[in-house]
Amino acid sequence: MSATKDGDSGTGAGRDGDQAAVSRFVERFAAEMTEAGMQRMASRVFASLLASDESALTSAELSERLQISPAAVSGAVRYLTQAGMVGREREPGSRRDRYRLHNDLWFETFTRRDQLLARWEKVLRDGVESLGPDSPAGLRIAETAAFMQFLDSELKGLMTRWHAHRETLDLDLGPRT
Repeated sequence: MSATKDGDSGTGAGRDGDQAAVSRFVERFAAEMTEAGMQRMASRVFASLLASDESALTSAELSERLQISPAAVSGAVRYLTQAGMVGREREPGSRRDRYRLHNDLWFETFTRRDQLLARWEKVLRDGVESLGPDSPAGLRIAETAAFMQFLDSELKGLMTRWHAHRETLDLDLGPRT
Protein backbone atom coordinates (compact mmCIF):
# COMPACT_ATOMS: atom_id res chain seq x y z
CA MET A 1 0.00 0.00 0.00
CA SER A 2 1.37 3.41 -0.89
CA ALA A 3 1.61 6.30 1.53
CA THR A 4 -0.22 9.55 0.86
CA LYS A 5 1.32 12.97 1.32
CA ASP A 6 0.33 13.21 4.97
CA GLY A 7 1.94 9.88 5.83
CA ASP A 8 -1.26 7.88 5.91
CA SER A 9 -1.68 4.68 3.95
CA GLY A 10 -3.84 4.64 0.85
CA THR A 11 -6.89 3.62 2.90
CA GLY A 12 -6.82 6.91 4.76
CA ALA A 13 -5.77 5.16 7.94
CA GLY A 14 -2.71 6.09 9.93
CA ARG A 15 0.03 3.56 10.52
CA ASP A 16 -1.50 2.87 13.95
CA GLY A 17 -4.90 1.64 12.83
CA ASP A 18 -7.40 0.98 10.13
CA GLN A 19 -9.67 3.64 8.65
CA ALA A 20 -12.76 2.51 10.58
CA ALA A 21 -10.89 2.56 13.90
CA VAL A 22 -9.43 6.00 13.17
CA SER A 23 -12.88 7.30 12.20
CA ARG A 24 -14.36 5.92 15.42
CA PHE A 25 -11.65 7.65 17.45
CA VAL A 26 -12.16 10.95 15.61
CA GLU A 27 -15.92 10.88 16.17
CA ARG A 28 -15.60 9.80 19.81
CA PHE A 29 -13.05 12.48 20.69
CA ALA A 30 -15.01 15.10 18.72
CA ALA A 31 -18.15 14.17 20.69
CA GLU A 32 -16.25 14.68 23.95
CA MET A 33 -15.03 18.11 22.84
CA THR A 34 -18.53 19.05 21.66
CA GLU A 35 -19.93 18.00 25.02
CA ALA A 36 -17.35 20.31 26.63
CA GLY A 37 -18.62 23.25 24.56
CA MET A 38 -16.66 23.33 21.30
CA GLN A 39 -18.57 23.64 18.04
CA ARG A 40 -19.37 20.23 16.53
CA MET A 41 -17.66 20.67 13.14
CA ALA A 42 -14.65 22.34 14.73
CA SER A 43 -14.38 19.37 17.09
CA ARG A 44 -14.47 16.93 14.20
CA VAL A 45 -11.89 18.85 12.16
CA PHE A 46 -9.61 19.21 15.20
CA ALA A 47 -9.86 15.49 16.03
CA SER A 48 -9.14 14.58 12.41
CA LEU A 49 -6.02 16.78 12.39
CA LEU A 50 -4.94 15.28 15.71
CA ALA A 51 -5.31 11.77 14.23
CA SER A 52 -3.32 12.67 11.10
CA ASP A 53 0.30 11.49 11.13
CA GLU A 54 1.59 14.90 9.98
CA SER A 55 -1.02 16.86 11.97
CA ALA A 56 -1.85 18.74 8.78
CA LEU A 57 -4.48 18.25 6.08
CA THR A 58 -5.94 20.22 3.20
CA SER A 59 -9.55 21.30 3.10
CA ALA A 60 -10.25 18.62 0.48
CA GLU A 61 -8.67 15.92 2.66
CA LEU A 62 -10.68 17.03 5.68
CA SER A 63 -13.87 17.15 3.63
CA GLU A 64 -13.27 13.64 2.31
CA ARG A 65 -12.27 12.11 5.65
CA LEU A 66 -15.16 13.62 7.55
CA GLN A 67 -17.71 13.44 4.72
CA ILE A 68 -18.57 17.11 5.16
CA SER A 69 -18.86 20.02 2.75
CA PRO A 70 -15.96 22.36 2.00
CA ALA A 71 -18.07 25.15 3.55
CA ALA A 72 -18.30 23.18 6.81
CA VAL A 73 -14.53 22.69 6.77
CA SER A 74 -14.04 26.41 6.16
CA GLY A 75 -16.24 27.42 9.09
CA ALA A 76 -14.59 24.89 11.39
CA VAL A 77 -11.09 25.99 10.41
CA ARG A 78 -12.01 29.65 10.92
CA TYR A 79 -13.17 28.81 14.47
CA LEU A 80 -10.05 26.75 15.22
CA THR A 81 -7.76 29.44 13.81
CA GLN A 82 -9.42 32.14 15.92
CA ALA A 83 -9.08 29.89 18.96
CA GLY A 84 -5.37 29.52 18.19
CA MET A 85 -5.59 25.75 17.82
CA VAL A 86 -4.57 25.46 14.17
CA GLY A 87 -2.56 27.45 11.68
CA ARG A 88 -2.79 27.81 7.94
CA GLU A 89 0.20 27.17 5.71
CA ARG A 90 0.82 26.93 2.01
CA GLU A 91 3.33 24.56 0.52
CA PRO A 92 5.78 26.11 -1.97
CA GLY A 93 4.37 25.93 -5.49
CA SER A 94 0.88 25.00 -4.32
CA ARG A 95 -2.26 27.08 -4.21
CA ARG A 96 -3.91 24.85 -1.62
CA ASP A 97 -3.80 25.68 2.07
CA ARG A 98 -2.98 23.03 4.64
CA TYR A 99 -4.29 23.34 8.14
CA ARG A 100 -1.82 22.32 10.82
CA LEU A 101 -1.99 21.81 14.54
CA HIS A 102 0.51 23.96 16.40
CA ASN A 103 3.61 22.04 17.53
CA ASP A 104 3.01 22.78 21.18
CA LEU A 105 -0.77 22.66 20.83
CA TRP A 106 -1.88 22.25 24.43
CA PHE A 107 0.64 24.72 25.79
CA GLU A 108 -0.40 27.31 23.19
CA THR A 109 -4.09 26.73 23.87
CA PHE A 110 -3.71 27.07 27.61
CA THR A 111 -1.39 30.05 27.29
CA ARG A 112 -4.12 31.83 25.38
CA ARG A 113 -6.55 30.79 28.10
CA ASP A 114 -4.09 32.25 30.59
CA GLN A 115 -4.33 35.60 28.80
CA LEU A 116 -8.11 35.34 28.83
CA LEU A 117 -8.13 34.69 32.58
CA ALA A 118 -6.06 37.83 33.19
CA ARG A 119 -8.48 39.92 31.11
CA TRP A 120 -11.49 38.45 32.92
CA GLU A 121 -9.88 39.16 36.27
CA LYS A 122 -9.38 42.82 35.36
CA VAL A 123 -13.00 43.19 34.24
CA LEU A 124 -14.18 41.46 37.41
CA ARG A 125 -12.07 43.78 39.60
CA ASP A 126 -13.63 46.76 37.77
CA GLY A 127 -17.02 45.19 38.47
CA VAL A 128 -16.27 45.03 42.18
CA GLU A 129 -15.59 48.77 42.14
CA SER A 130 -18.82 49.42 40.22
CA LEU A 131 -20.99 47.30 42.51
CA GLY A 132 -19.28 48.20 45.74
CA PRO A 133 -16.81 45.92 47.52
CA ASP A 134 -19.17 45.35 50.46
CA SER A 135 -22.34 44.56 48.50
CA PRO A 136 -23.37 40.90 48.12
CA ALA A 137 -22.79 41.10 44.35
CA GLY A 138 -19.46 42.91 44.84
CA LEU A 139 -18.29 40.22 47.27
CA ARG A 140 -19.36 37.45 44.91
CA ILE A 141 -17.54 39.11 42.00
CA ALA A 142 -14.46 39.74 44.18
CA GLU A 143 -14.35 36.01 44.98
CA THR A 144 -14.66 35.21 41.28
CA ALA A 145 -11.80 37.62 40.49
CA ALA A 146 -9.68 36.01 43.22
CA PHE A 147 -10.43 32.59 41.72
CA MET A 148 -9.37 33.81 38.26
CA GLN A 149 -6.13 35.19 39.72
CA PHE A 150 -5.48 31.90 41.52
CA LEU A 151 -6.23 29.88 38.40
CA ASP A 152 -3.95 32.13 36.32
CA SER A 153 -1.01 31.69 38.69
CA GLU A 154 -1.56 27.94 39.01
CA LEU A 155 -1.83 27.53 35.25
CA LYS A 156 1.56 29.20 34.72
CA GLY A 157 3.19 26.80 37.17
CA LEU A 158 1.37 23.86 35.64
CA MET A 159 2.64 24.73 32.16
CA THR A 160 6.21 25.01 33.45
CA ARG A 161 5.90 21.61 35.12
CA TRP A 162 4.35 20.14 31.95
CA HIS A 163 7.34 21.22 29.83
CA ALA A 164 9.73 19.64 32.30
CA HIS A 165 7.65 16.45 32.41
CA ARG A 166 7.27 16.33 28.62
CA GLU A 167 11.04 16.14 28.27
CA THR A 168 11.00 12.92 30.32
CA LEU A 169 8.46 11.20 28.07
CA ASP A 170 9.70 8.51 25.76
CA LEU A 171 7.88 9.89 22.71
CA ASP A 172 9.48 10.84 19.41
CA LEU A 173 7.33 13.80 18.44
CA GLY A 174 9.89 15.40 16.18
CA PRO A 175 11.41 18.85 16.66
CA ARG A 176 9.69 21.19 19.08
CA THR A 177 9.51 24.83 18.14
